[in-house]
Amino acid sequence: MAQRDYITRAGWQALADELDYLWREKRPFVVGKLADAAAEGDRSENAEYIYRKKELREIDRRVRYLSRRVDELTVVDTIPDDPDRVFFGAWIDVVDDEDESHRYRIVGSDETNAGSGAISLNSPVARALIGKRRGDSVHVTLPGGEQDYEIEAVYYQPPDT
Repeated sequence: MAQRDYITRAGWQALADELDYLWREKRPFVVGKLADAAAEGDRSENAEYIYRKKELREIDRRVRYLSRRVDELTVVDTIPDDPDRVFFGAWIDVVDDEDESHRYRIVGSDETNAGSGAISLNSPVARALIGKRRGDSVHVTLPGGEQDYEIEAVYYQPPDT
């Protein structure tokens, strides 16, 4: 059986919004610019024409990908029966070995963002945290070495920053 790809409602909406933007605004704009460049004559030496063709191919590639992807993803937007345990979509505050605090959110692979703490459900940290609750400690093997975390808090609504 194939593994399901999960995504939060906000993550799915961001992909759907990108698809809509590319299809309704960006692509028609580029097609118009391409037509203008084509009207200028010799296409073989027309940098604008060559650039717009490349840009259009990239947009079409992304539109094809997003069109398939938004249909394949399983949106998870419910709070689990036990909101004190870590499951998909949770924000988790942890403290590491050096007493530094970190906030992670377990999300699908399409919406990971290291800068905001959004980590993939399949990452080592997320796999270690799934099913645990506040006060639990977890040991994680990371590419940079071993790390221990203690879970301080679990949220299913965006926590105050």
